[in-house]
Amino acid sequence: MTPGRRPPLLLELDLTSAPVEVEPDDLLAKLRARQRPRLRAVLRALHEAGNDKRVRGLVVKVGGGHLSWAAMQELRAGLVAFGRTGKPVVAWAETFGEGGNGSIDYVLASGCSQIWLQPTGELGLVGAAAETTFLRGALDKLGVEPQLDKRHEFKNAADRIMRTDFTPEHREAIDRVVETTWDVAVRDVPAGRSLEEQTVRGVADRAPLSAAEAVEAGLVDRLGYRDEVYADLRASAGEDAQLLFADHWTPPRHAADLVRRRRGVVALVEGNGEIVLGRGRTGPRGPQLGSNRACAALRAAREDDRVKAVLFRVDSPGGSAVASDAIWREVLLTRQAGKPVVVSMATVAGSGGYYIACPADVIVAQPTTVTGSIGVFGGKIVVTGLLDRLGLNSGAVERGANARMFSVRRGFTDGERERLAAMLDRIYADFVQKVADGRGMSYDAVHEVARGRIWSGADAATNGLVDVLGGLRDAAAIARERGKLPSDAPVRPALHVPPLARLKRPTSSDDPRAAASVSAWGDLAGLAAAIGLPSAGPLRMPDVRLA
Repeated sequence: MTPGRRPPLLLELDLTSAPVEVEPDDLLAKLRARQRPRLRAVLRALHEAGNDKRVRGLVVKVGGGHLSWAAMQELRAGLVAFGRTGKPVVAWAETFGEGGNGSIDYVLASGCSQIWLQPTGELGLVGAAAETTFLRGALDKLGVEPQLDKRHEFKNAADRIMRTDFTPEHREAIDRVVETTWDVAVRDVPAGRSLEEQTVRGVADRAPLSAAEAVEAGLVDRLGYRDEVYADLRASAGEDAQLLFADHWTPPRHAADLVRRRRGVVALVEGNGEIVLGRGRTGPRGPQLGSNRACAALRAAREDDRVKAVLFRVDSPGGSAVASDAIWREVLLTRQAGKPVVVSMATVAGSGGYYIACPADVIVAQPTTVTGSIGVFGGKIVVTGLLDRLGLNSGAVERGANARMFSVRRGFTDGERERLAAMLDRIYADFVQKVADGRGMSYDAVHEVARGRIWSGADAATNGLVDVLGGLRDAAAIARERGKLPSDAPVRPALHVPPLARLKRPTSSDDPRAAASVSAWGDLAGLAAAIGLPSAGPLRMPDVRLA
């Protein structure tokens, strides 16, 4: 290497686990996530590092089965963008689904210019599927009776508890989501591998394939181990090329960056996890989207003169109707204040997750995002039979006709069922009207695509629930345009409280510290509560895990 010359770079990226999108507050969660790349840094590198003269190429390790379809699409678009610069993008995998479904990982790899597979690996491009576990049979054996009601026939979160099999509506909705998801795969793989769609469908129907069969089918380029992959890349990039994790890459800094920041920014508001009242917490089951935190972030963005637009990233199955309504109000006020709000939907944004998104100026989703679920369910689980079997007797003293309406130790009376039905009718009508107002649709038009039904992002874009198909960077570009900002205007968190500042007592409810964690180390006291089943708020969608 010539003295004084900076060595070329070979970027590497490990996508065998999902990149971290939201920094956890909980200490244990921080420790678990410390080795994983950060999503925004990864996307920046994929979309921008290809233009860096020092960067000679990118090698990506794939496999592991930990990505959702929507997350895969976000990352695949970045790989394709890097490849457009003409620099090599090499994917390598030890296997694509050893004894499992490797479809998501392979579709991701198909966005690269070359694919390597370990000689003993498999290609599990077997298709897309969704499985649902129904609890009613087990509950009956335990003496537990679900007394639930829903609005309407497609609100299938309740069916998992109330029934032992799919209803026709439940099956119809899930089948359509799986169909559109697989359509994405058999569209993207042929585009990346220069194959016919029918060829890919045929290969999938006889998968899993051995490594040699995958090469013969044209789905893998070369067989080899990690050392061979890296040796081949170094031969083209130069022996002096230095390895650098892609998320550690930073663009060259210029004096103009400070000027751009002074012109204005896009505020990023995170909306990840089950929607709950209060701050929310991060636990073993994942993050919670606390209404206090989300509302404080939206207020901070609205009141900051430097913020010209808001990018609201939503990845939530819903939860509390009241918490969802509080966040909805802040989104609406931000838009009414003249600051455009652009929603970027991630893997899931359904029920309450759609509720908080519907007043935005623009909604962006991936084709495989699971969204919609505009509906509501409620009720209780009566455990009287279980208590009897255990020899546990209950006594009660009450004042007020409905004091024990939601007690799990007795069933609903006829009058209480009427009150529950009225409550669900009211929440549903309000939900549909809010969507109609936000989307510029009639009540009846929204009701037709609502009724509790989930939709893929692709279908939601055709029925009026989504505006644009794309990812986080597409949404950021729209936010900059709506905010009349330059195309490279920075995106920064709307609500940032340094760890040490969180130790100080907030001065008011508007103080950002009021929405931050109790301490710099996170709320460890909530760990035990998080171990139990997550609460199923009335605006929660069914658990859909697509493989």
